[in-house]
Amino acid sequence: MISQIPGEIRLVMETLVQEGYLAFLVGGAVRDLLGNRPISDYDISTDAWPEEVIRVAGQAGWRVIDQLGQNFGVVLVVVAGRPIEVATFRGELYGEDSHRPTEVWYSHEVVSDLARRDFTINAMAMDHSGEVIDPFGGRQDLAAGLIRAVGDAHVRFREDALRMFRACRFAAQLGFRIDETILQAIPGQLERVAGLSLERVRDEVEKTLLAEYCSQGLDAMLRTGLLNAQCRTRSRGEYRQLSILPELQHLADLPQERKYHRMDAWRHTLTAVQAAKPDRLIRWATLLHDVGKGMPGVRGRDEAGAVFDHGHEEAGAQLAKDIVRRLQLPPDLQERIVWLVSRHMRFYFCLYRNPLAANHWLRQEIQSKSFRNCRLMLEAFQQLTEVCTADCLASGPADQAEQSAARTVEFGAYLQTLIRSMPVHTTDIAYDPAELLAVLGSPQMMGPFLKIMLHRIQDGELANDRQIIYAAAKKWIARKQQKQELE
Repeated sequence: MISQIPGEIRLVMETLVQEGYLAFLVGGAVRDLLGNRPISDYDISTDAWPEEVIRVAGQAGWRVIDQLGQNFGVVLVVVAGRPIEVATFRGELYGEDSHRPTEVWYSHEVVSDLARRDFTINAMAMDHSGEVIDPFGGRQDLAAGLIRAVGDAHVRFREDALRMFRACRFAAQLGFRIDETILQAIPGQLERVAGLSLERVRDEVEKTLLAEYCSQGLDAMLRTGLLNAQCRTRSRGEYRQLSILPELQHLADLPQERKYHRMDAWRHTLTAVQAAKPDRLIRWATLLHDVGKGMPGVRGRDEAGAVFDHGHEEAGAQLAKDIVRRLQLPPDLQERIVWLVSRHMRFYFCLYRNPLAANHWLRQEIQSKSFRNCRLMLEAFQQLTEVCTADCLASGPADQAEQSAARTVEFGAYLQTLIRSMPVHTTDIAYDPAELLAVLGSPQMMGPFLKIMLHRIQDGELANDRQIIYAAAKKWIARKQQKQELE
């Protein structure tokens, strides 16, 4: 098994051992190695203090590009082009910052270093010969697919509140069950979340959202109250508290009309997100697509007593706008997520009730100037199709979901065809500048003519075809010349 570890990592471990120090591969690398999963990061722990690691690195000819040892006992060395973190065994004390320790002290024992870690599956070490040190039963929990805290979960979460989110994220990434002691401990430690930075919390939420078993992690975050908690952000030197995702809380156990949905609103959302491709934009939009359901002014009942949520896409778009701004997602991502949430019911209206309205819808989108060109509009409608496909897979009777999804994909392709025939900007019109200029005779004529063509093609009067454009140009310039002669 040790042979699977890259040679540069083994070299650092063996060199430290030759110098009389202990050296172990630790954390996620050991977990993934034992679980036959891809390994992204290799971390080494040693009883050598940072200055000793730097000395050994110098003797071996390795470059030290970052020295964090004074604060956290970590030295980053570069061996054959690979950056490798070498950390001294340590203990930690946490304060107001709920993630970064306020005090760090060095240790000489690997077991005491492992004892400060979050979960048993991350609290294993492997020496340079391949022997595994497992003082807390990590291998057993790995085999059982269980996420269990090292020691008392309450203590672990008081030390570092981010570990509560990490438990949910590991469940989403590994498909593991979260131990009941963790689920019981989280609600009592939620106040510690207030000391976490928005960036760290958002990172854990997004990793969970993009994971293979995302529904497990997201459900745990909601059921334990993590999404209803507050973290903090810093602006102009001052901290302010902000909510994480409380807008999702009301979806849990929210009933839906059985004719259209086989699950409550939250289970439907989780199933849809799980069905969506693991793309940041698509998963966020799918997570928020029904966030407006059940809200005052949206939820109602018809004369037969059936529940409905008319206008939930509009209410959801406003909530989504507030959420993505608060979480400080990139501006272009914010805009597209809100657009997708606001348009998903329009997609179904055209698909199931009035396909002929699709042309009018697309012209409205063009006139709203939501898109700078045809490429961006095609991209947006492809993303909308993907969100609606995931939505369909989580809706209606289970035996009809695949059929509905296939119909959604087919209609999305039809919309793409319409968009390609309907230019958004004059740059989308089919023409060669030199050839068109030869017809018009003057560069000053290009702009006015193309604007006229853009509206005529959008209105369906002309096809976006090069020869048709040139023929229209000849007629247009002839009319202008005739008008000048009359004047």
